[in-house]
Amino acid sequence: MTALWPASGDAYGANASGDAYGADPVQPQEGRRKDGHCENHGQRDQELMEPGQGASTDPFEEKLQRLKEAFNTGKTKMAKFRAEQLESLGRFLQDNSKQLHDALDGDLGKSAFESDMSEIILCQNEVDLALKNLQTWMKDESVSTNLLTKFSSAFIRKEPFGLVLIIAPWNYPLNLMIMPLVGAIAAGNCVVLKPSEMSKNTEKVLAELLPQYLDQSCFAVVLGGPEETGQLLKHKFDYIFFTGSPRVGKIVMAAAAKHLTPITLELGGKNPCYVDDNCDPQTVANRVAWFRYFNAGQTCVAPDYVLCSQEMQERLVPALQNAITRFYGDNPQTSPNLGRIINQKHFKRLQGLLGCGRVAIGGQSDEGERYIAPTVLVDVQETEPVMQEEIFGPILPLVTVRTLDEAIEFINRREKPLALYAYSNNVEVIKQVLARTSSGGFCGNDGFMHMTLSSLPFGGVGSSGMGRYHGKFSFDTFSNQRACLLSCSGMEKLNDLRYPPYSPRRQQLLRWAMGSQSCSLL
Repeated sequence: MTALWPASGDAYGANASGDAYGADPVQPQEGRRKDGHCENHGQRDQELMEPGQGASTDPFEEKLQRLKEAFNTGKTKMAKFRAEQLESLGRFLQDNSKQLHDALDGDLGKSAFESDMSEIILCQNEVDLALKNLQTWMKDESVSTNLLTKFSSAFIRKEPFGLVLIIAPWNYPLNLMIMPLVGAIAAGNCVVLKPSEMSKNTEKVLAELLPQYLDQSCFAVVLGGPEETGQLLKHKFDYIFFTGSPRVGKIVMAAAAKHLTPITLELGGKNPCYVDDNCDPQTVANRVAWFRYFNAGQTCVAPDYVLCSQEMQERLVPALQNAITRFYGDNPQTSPNLGRIINQKHFKRLQGLLGCGRVAIGGQSDEGERYIAPTVLVDVQETEPVMQEEIFGPILPLVTVRTLDEAIEFINRREKPLALYAYSNNVEVIKQVLARTSSGGFCGNDGFMHMTLSSLPFGGVGSSGMGRYHGKFSFDTFSNQRACLLSCSGMEKLNDLRYPPYSPRRQQLLRWAMGSQSCSLL
């Protein structure tokens, strides 16, 4: 497994309006020039190149060709090989937990416990699940036949696509790289991994240490910025798995379309959280505050705004203040359980959103530490900037609505979110929100805990993404479901019925055999 080290920059990041998953196409990653050397903050970044633009030299072609040749040998199709690679991936997580903790702390200010809970443990669980079920997942799946194929064998074979590209973001830089990688390995693919250079410490660990654990002929880590990622996307892959912003997702999808390459897009959006009057405000506040401020709010499935009545807002604000104080202390800046904003650019973007509505809780910031306090905004209008973009930070706007119907109408006139949350003691209210809206995932009276269940698919719908993964859903995503029918080479007389010329009696028999109508001739 080889790491290629082209120029820096972020290829799947935020645009000027605040897409939250990576670098602004106008602003660079701090302290890194195109050639990889340090320079002052504020240097202009490059827009993500359309595939085919930019430098004429291609740093990827030779390596990609070797990976394709490795896949064509058939070695990745063997169950033994897949299991060995998964076991090695598990050892990578176990052997390097200290380095991963340090890297995640350096990138996002994550505590070791938070890194374990949201990154390492989930990845290890995914590896363990795949190893436990690999043989079952790989088995041919027998399906039913009709009378015309009664003596044939019909089954679905799960075969690998071939060479897969996985592009990961910076907010959960280990989880969102390793989780899809597990599915790609289990399904028998060769894989190119593209981590985000925004999370530069985790990127370094992945590039330097992961190649020591996986077969270098079948897996590669490639690094680079907008120009290099555009050049990478110019190549034909057999499957692309992208996690990032909708804006860059469109560019990746356009590149895939040129080769008719199948693709999974794990994107984001503004996740609504409806709070009914009939619920305990402190219970809601505890759950919403934890999910909103986890990872300093830099979570694609975090509740992005709350919809509630004016009366509930008045009850919810002091409850949120109580929860924030209990979780992070009187001075959250000193709490080891509150992360930091990824870089100065995103800090500035979030700082600008603090001017929306009225700050009811928090609002403090420290640019030197990239710290923004857990914040609650009230009196927020739908037209304000904080309601136009995914926040991706520790800011929670409260928007008042008069009725459940108004809340549902508010949700439905916006893009379909990656996740949607509803809180109520009345189960009928929860059922109404579920039945009358659409989202990638839904939780009633809880936050993003659905993501921890490998038994549930994770993915978006509409502008929040397409495709699903986690657990067996990952294996299926990276597998071609090949329809197979094996017939006997003899017994040709049985096939006479299907050959022309077609008499009325033969036509009726054929229709009956195919199940379209009953037959009265037998």
